Amino acid sequence: MKITTSAAPTLAALATALLLAAAPAAQASTGPGVAWQAAAADADIDRYFVRAKAEKKPVLLYWGAKWCPPCNQLKATLFNRADFIEQSKAFVAVGIDGDAPGAQKLGTRFKVRGYPTLILFNPNGSEITRLPGEADAAQVMKVLQLGLSSGRPVKAVLADARAGKKLSANEWRLLGFYGWETDEQQLLPAEQRPATLAQLAKASEGVDAETTSRLWLKSVGAMAEGKAADPAQLPRLRAVLADPVQAHAQMDVLTNEAPDLVKAFAPQPGDARNALVTEFDAALKRLNADATLSRADRLNALQGRVDLARLDTPRDDPNPKGIPAALLAEARDQAGRANREITDGYERQAVVTEAAHLLGSAGLWKDSDELLKSALARSHSPYYLMSQLGGNAKKQGRKADALHWYEEAFNKSEGPATRLQWGSNYFAALVELAPADTARIEKTAAQLFAEAEKDPGAFYERSERSLKKVATLLADWNKTPAQAAAVGRLKAQLDGVCGKLDAGDAKARSACQGLMKKA
Repeated sequence: MKITTSAAPTLAALATALLLAAAPAAQASTGPGVAWQAAAADADIDRYFVRAKAEKKPVLLYWGAKWCPPCNQLKATLFNRADFIEQSKAFVAVGIDGDAPGAQKLGTRFKVRGYPTLILFNPNGSEITRLPGEADAAQVMKVLQLGLSSGRPVKAVLADARAGKKLSANEWRLLGFYGWETDEQQLLPAEQRPATLAQLAKASEGVDAETTSRLWLKSVGAMAEGKAADPAQLPRLRAVLADPVQAHAQMDVLTNEAPDLVKAFAPQPGDARNALVTEFDAALKRLNADATLSRADRLNALQGRVDLARLDTPRDDPNPKGIPAALLAEARDQAGRANREITDGYERQAVVTEAAHLLGSAGLWKDSDELLKSALARSHSPYYLMSQLGGNAKKQGRKADALHWYEEAFNKSEGPATRLQWGSNYFAALVELAPADTARIEKTAAQLFAEAEKDPGAFYERSERSLKKVATLLADWNKTPAQAAAVGRLKAQLDGVCGKLDAGDAKARSACQGLMKKA
């Protein structure tokens, strides 16, 4: 789990400001900040676009959820940020809470999946750019201002860049700081991104060094999906790691993609990899100690150090060997201090969940469990923490505890989309950990289908994926006569759900009928 927020704060931060404004879902914020408008259906969005066109203002659209840790960090850092509040006067700010009645349908309309996602549209409703939630706030504020001033869609900018046309430094920055992680193939098919980013990095040389480095790092990091990098480019990475200014500017990429970058340049264990890990660790250690960064960003740098320390440990191994005792002590110390010192509820929700993940990845499961349990009573979304407790127990082989916490998380979850998501997670745990408990499995699936029947957005976006997950698992689980009988009853129930859908909603009916075929 990567949560990238900075005290300055990260523009993942923008997202929470909008989320703050979007709650409650049916009302805009009336506080002394940005005049956010909440959208719960197509009609709301259409009304705001009409207004934007009349006022000749762009639209900034936010998609998020109450429980989302990065969104909560944003609430704690950006909402009262003076420069953003002032900048907001230049656009119509719209927040979509993922559990609002038509939110998942809007997600399909705008092709958004991950929380948080930020999209800037021009007054005519054309998408200008997707803002990078993981970057430093000051950087993203500049990108937002660039988008507001130019109004030129990043798709057109990318087409010109790929055609070899000359771009300004500002246009290169729009590409470098585009939200590639939330693109959902709007600009490029996923498989084309690494090569295209590498080409853009080459083409931008001599125009804006920071943008060039960002494009290049992304082309060889997580988006490259494990492909080896050109060894001749290794000095380039080392230069970024050794320079505190460059490392700070690329903080989010370095902390989030440390293992991918190391493996790209040193695919095999050995002296070369050890040397690069040492250099990388030194850069992350500086970021971890950087007081200009938020606690979440500093913890993320520490997480990167732990990820590197367990680089040769299988991802699913709950007990990594060889993590230095000093690093384990730092993980305990920083997680404990965060738990003691944070008083803001939103920041606590974000940082405690990150700290618990950090402790677990270091093999400190008891510390992770204790941290999460201590935070339950103070959390506005305790079901998120309960899910983590379930995950901790599952990784350690404690099946009964895992099922207890996953069930508790589902029972305590709130909002239609969230309940389907948490319910599908509980269902998956049941099928994996207690496949012989036919009655419990059938009861849980039946409850999810009953809730889907009451939710007009159940067959869109995240909710549809949750239900597809259940249907796919049912098909794989269906092996005995008793299981076949249960699946038959569930298919009959789902058939009734599909039959009650609006005849004019072809998308929902098709999705529902597709679930029946899967099951």
